[in-house]
Amino acid sequence: MDSFEPEGNGSEGSLPPPPPVPPNAVPVIADQGLPLEPVKKVSRVPIARRGLGSRGSKLPILTNHFKVNVKINDGYFFHYSVAFSYEDGRPVEGKGVGRKIIDRVQETYDSELAGKDFAYDGEKSLFTVGPLPRNKLEFTVVLEDLTFNRNNGNCSPDGHGSPNESDKKRMRRPNRSKTFKVEISYAAKIPMQAITNALRGQDSENFQEAIRVLDIVLRQHAAKQGCLLVRQSYFHNDPRSFTGVGGGVLGCRGFHSSFRTTQSGLSLNIDVSTTMIVQPGPVVDFLIANQNVRDPFSIDWAKAKRTLKNLRVQTSPANQEYKITGLSDLPCREQTFSLKRKSGKDGSDESEEVTVYDYFVNHRKIELRYSGDLPCINVGKPKRPTFFPLELCSLVSLQRYTKSLSTLQRSSLVEKSRQKPQERMKVLSDALKNNKYDSEPMLHNCGVSISNSFTEVEGRVLQAPRLMFGDREENPRNGRWNLNNKKIVQPSRIEKWAVVNFSARCDTRGLVRDLIKCGGMKGVLVEEPFCVFEEKPQFRRDPPVIRVEKMFEEIQSKLPGPPKFLLCLLPERKNSDLYGPWKRKNLSEFGVVTQCIAPTRVNDQYLTNVLMKVNAKLGGLNSMLSIEHTPSIPVVSKDPTIILGMDVSHGSPGQSDIPSIAAVVSSRQWPLISKYRACVRTQSPKVEMIDNLFKPVSEKEDEGIIRELLVDFYATSKRKPQNIIIFRDGVSESQFNQVLNIELNQIIEACKFLDDQWCPKFVVIVAQKNHHTKFFQPLSPDNVPPGTVIDNKICHPRNYDFYLCAHAGMIGTTRPTHYHVLLDEIGFSPDDLEGLVHSLSYVYQRSTTAISVVAPVCYAHLAATQMGQMIKFEDKSETCSSHGGLSSAGPVPVPQLPKLQENVRNSMFFC
Repeated sequence: MDSFEPEGNGSEGSLPPPPPVPPNAVPVIADQGLPLEPVKKVSRVPIARRGLGSRGSKLPILTNHFKVNVKINDGYFFHYSVAFSYEDGRPVEGKGVGRKIIDRVQETYDSELAGKDFAYDGEKSLFTVGPLPRNKLEFTVVLEDLTFNRNNGNCSPDGHGSPNESDKKRMRRPNRSKTFKVEISYAAKIPMQAITNALRGQDSENFQEAIRVLDIVLRQHAAKQGCLLVRQSYFHNDPRSFTGVGGGVLGCRGFHSSFRTTQSGLSLNIDVSTTMIVQPGPVVDFLIANQNVRDPFSIDWAKAKRTLKNLRVQTSPANQEYKITGLSDLPCREQTFSLKRKSGKDGSDESEEVTVYDYFVNHRKIELRYSGDLPCINVGKPKRPTFFPLELCSLVSLQRYTKSLSTLQRSSLVEKSRQKPQERMKVLSDALKNNKYDSEPMLHNCGVSISNSFTEVEGRVLQAPRLMFGDREENPRNGRWNLNNKKIVQPSRIEKWAVVNFSARCDTRGLVRDLIKCGGMKGVLVEEPFCVFEEKPQFRRDPPVIRVEKMFEEIQSKLPGPPKFLLCLLPERKNSDLYGPWKRKNLSEFGVVTQCIAPTRVNDQYLTNVLMKVNAKLGGLNSMLSIEHTPSIPVVSKDPTIILGMDVSHGSPGQSDIPSIAAVVSSRQWPLISKYRACVRTQSPKVEMIDNLFKPVSEKEDEGIIRELLVDFYATSKRKPQNIIIFRDGVSESQFNQVLNIELNQIIEACKFLDDQWCPKFVVIVAQKNHHTKFFQPLSPDNVPPGTVIDNKICHPRNYDFYLCAHAGMIGTTRPTHYHVLLDEIGFSPDDLEGLVHSLSYVYQRSTTAISVVAPVCYAHLAATQMGQMIKFEDKSETCSSHGGLSSAGPVPVPQLPKLQENVRNSMFFC
């Protein structure tokens, strides 16, 4: 206190020291004009619920949340950190060995641990109910047969090359056991009361931790049954749960379970879950299926090496388990290693070079039928390889396949993993019974018991919005409508166009004739095309980029000027490698709107779908909401309002070096909410927050996404938006604060940069599809009807969230979208906000059905996907594992997307 000196008060030492403060003095706060501390930036948190909606007809609904009773408990979870090391002090690296060690600690030292049960997360954290006898405990344990351990990669035999006889003997001796040191040290204590507080809507730091402990108990319960654990899902090794999807990949069905705090208390959310695994069994069978070849001699071994790396195999006849580190450079007959053997005279070791084939056939007397001419599997260290012939190796069951699935595999998986609502309910009820959570001592000790019955909630079915077609209105029925005998509401003209056929087998003239006729019926004037360009046979085997170049040379030589539209016929549906180069050429080099089709069955419905996409791309509208036409949308029609949809798409889990693609779409031509344009950028791999929203490059210039979209809104609406409504896709609850404090701040800065006097109001809503809540009708086998909204009982105890099933679930069980309202400065009533979200599921121009998530989010997803196809990233990820765009030299520059031409940039090119 005595050395306190306000800053800037004369020069140093210019004042005498202050008098000493008497011991019983009470300080008086002086009235200072300015605060001494800089004002901290406000940190936003998600807003609290503003009440419940009331519109719609009531409907009783069951949901896969099971009530959890928690006895009011004033005890504590104690959190300990765990460290494992070998006898020589080296830390234990291998994953998966931790659970075995902890189990052994419990068996061996039960009394020293006061008989406590553990909840262990498999890595470095361990929890108990109440404290252990001491804050720091050290134990030594011995584990035998580590080679059998599923996840252990540290136990290749010690021989150079293949295991020889002395290695085998050494392995058979008790020396196969390993000694570990275990250190358990106190880290923190978590009051159990935090759970009951959270249920009253009092969120505390401790609550997330306390729920995490309960989730870890469930994971451990599954681990003890030998399940594969993937986050909060677990998968039993039961071949009845496996279903082949092609390419040596199986879908494995299991269960997700996690604790959730809800308005009606704590609940356990259980759902069916699927993960992809590698087909267990002979390695050679897997490779043949994976590469779709006829026999082992047609396998591409460079590709096989990337695919097999880090997978675990069991070798016969000894049934040892290893992790694959690579393949031999030479075939089994030629690959040699040094075989040590005792020489007779002085007992010294001699070594001779033998081939792997010779060793197994002649020394080990194991017959090899076909692997002599194939590479060997290497399970050794880089400098000390250990080889096994291919046919002696089998892939262990329950190994995850993390590469992205092909379109065919994905559609096969969807088809095979569908479950009707009633079937799913039965599977979930059985899972709860079979899991026997009552027998889990940790749950019992903290007073947790789980109900067996589905939670009943009250749903409301919102009325579908009326739609405008041509000059008439219609009510969609069951979330669907059609364009039969109807005119499009805002038709465009399809003129100055041509057809390009990349050798698709198709009656092109007939297709054009039918398209013109179909357009006439829907009110779209389709003129005769200039020309039909057929690909010349000599170019068909060229690389895709060359084929596109040659086609464009042809187009430029024949057409009088640039076309306004090109219809492109591709030879194969989905996955055509011509698609990316073709889109790039059209959109970024020539500024031509293009529609790709791969016609198989061409009928009126097919042509109508094509016309809808083309009409939207050329600036037309297929249908619109009646309240948009009037315009009479609550709040939105009153003041200029821009609606944004934001999404980031990442490479598949195995691809760590492919840039992520951020897309933001924005509404235009206010008071419309059915027309959008997109802005798409690349960013560092796996980064979820969009980092180019505001990007000032000088005092006057901002090259960010938001400025581009706001300028477009102003140009098409002649007004600045007073309201900005943001729909953000693909973020988890742990990232809500980042959306509010990082992304929203950037958007506000972009607005201020344009005009520092302008203060629009914001609404921020997160749309989540990736969750595990499902709804069922107790009195009907059908899915819940479209328009079903739920904002009670299973929603958050404090925050503003609701579930909406806007679409008609035709197959499987409907997955509702979970909307979280993080901010609402405009002040929507719950009914108006739910109504707006519901309406935005009916403005998607590509279909004649309500969609499951608001259209702007869907468009952002489409735009990111389409732009991503324009830059084909090399899939280096199978061989290199740089994560997050960082190398040892620092951040890796992210390749930029091609810039779109002015005349297509503002179009719905992604539609």
